[in-house]
Amino acid sequence: MQKKTRVGLIFGGRSGEHEVSIASALSVFNALDKSRYEVSLIAIDKEGRWLLPDPQPILAQAGNPMNVKLAGAASAFGVVPFPSTKAMIPLDESKAGNPVPKLDVVLPILHGTFGEDGTIQGLLELAQIPYAGSGVLGSSVGMDKDVSRRLLKAAGINTVPTLALRKQKYLSSMDAEEKRVMAEFAFPFFVKPANAGSSVGVHKVKSQDQLRPALKDAFDFDVKVLVEKSVAARELECAVLGNEEPKASIVGEIVPRHEFYSYEAKYLDDNGADLCIPAQDVSPAVMQMVRDQAILAFQTLECRGMARVDFFLDRVTGELYLNEINTIPGFTKISMYPKLWEASGLAYPALLDELIRLALENSASRKALKTTYENT
Repeated sequence: MQKKTRVGLIFGGRSGEHEVSIASALSVFNALDKSRYEVSLIAIDKEGRWLLPDPQPILAQAGNPMNVKLAGAASAFGVVPFPSTKAMIPLDESKAGNPVPKLDVVLPILHGTFGEDGTIQGLLELAQIPYAGSGVLGSSVGMDKDVSRRLLKAAGINTVPTLALRKQKYLSSMDAEEKRVMAEFAFPFFVKPANAGSSVGVHKVKSQDQLRPALKDAFDFDVKVLVEKSVAARELECAVLGNEEPKASIVGEIVPRHEFYSYEAKYLDDNGADLCIPAQDVSPAVMQMVRDQAILAFQTLECRGMARVDFFLDRVTGELYLNEINTIPGFTKISMYPKLWEASGLAYPALLDELIRLALENSASRKALKTTYENT
């Protein structure tokens, strides 16, 4: 009998996307082939505590993951990664006899800060545990919309015009910074945290009186905020999969039923948007351009494993803009990334198999590098 691969599924996290992560992790857990994988749930609560929870109460909330409460769960106990055994070690000695997972690979299903930004990837590198997705550099650069856009522009990729504001400067000269914004952009425009996802803290600003509240809310989630030109555009998305030779899926389109593709539309309202796969009434030339630029962006930002790349297609001019890259895209039942691959011929369970294979491949490649200099 073939030995099962031991998979750690890390979810939750200190992020505005905590509940989204739980929803994604439950979908992944249910889709993993239990005849091939021994799966351990590893939770991080909103305070940053690592927990090894009893999976049953969490799985019982599969219909509504927003009801899952990790903090204070009587069945959970604290753990920390331990490099030499690739395991999770209980913090409480009284729990030492509990089964603690020794891991072959980790799927970090953590969206947003402290999960998608390179922090968890750095910890797993130090713990010498293979993991799916981009490494420290690709994750951190992909997360910062300001830095990523600078690199994308240098690669010749068209991005939406933006202006970056920093919290300390804004708080010390609010009137001047707001005047700078209004001199740069016509209403309406968007305000968003530079390092957040799932449309957390994003606002469409239509008048001057809406600007300050929008900036205040965005600065609650990040110390750097982007003001972005509003483009009357269609929202096209492409999924990328691979390491050194990444492949792009077919192109899909998000058609929001809300005013824009908000957090509520993405995760709380099953009818918040229509997912059109493939995108309709888009020329073959534009479809190919989206796929080519998605791969170029993936390589430019040093990504690995997976990413979803989002584009705007201007309804008036036909101009294509790369909006952002998501290095740990949503994996819920209504998420675009798995749906794009399913429509491209790769079913959800097979997609997870491939992500695990790519994680192990990338880890082996890095492990083969020398870490000791020998002067011969």
